Amino acid sequence: MASYGGDITEITCNNPNVGSLIMFGKSSEDSTYDLGGIRTGDDANMIDGAGNAIYQKNRVRPSFMVKMRWDMLNSQELEFLSAVTADPSESVWTFTNINGTIYKITGTQVGDLNGNGNSSTIDLKVSGSGTMQII
Repeated sequence: MASYGGDITEITCNNPNVGSLIMFGKSSEDSTYDLGGIRTGDDANMIDGAGNAIYQKNRVRPSFMVKMRWDMLNSQELEFLSAVTADPSESVWTFTNINGTIYKITGTQVGDLNGNGNSSTIDLKVSGSGTMQII
């Protein structure tokens, strides 16, 4: 059975105070999905004296990373993302893959927010609450 991945064709952000914007991923760039939820630690020393495993389970936030297009003349994504990041409420984000799959996360932009003026791109990372879901 074939597997189809590829470009992120559309990124949407809906914030209750800042508004909404549709943005676009840059072609032929990697994207990273972490659905969030429960993870089990990977520590070889988590074992008792009798040889029984000790499992440490912790929650992690869902996150999504992609290199996106930055249209500083018309769309002003950097200004929008800066406002969303400063706003205390979470936004609803969707990420559409070229294969038609759409993931949704409720959260905010995290980490550095820098626009590359030469390549007209922004490295976007969104992290949130709960888990990321296919819609």
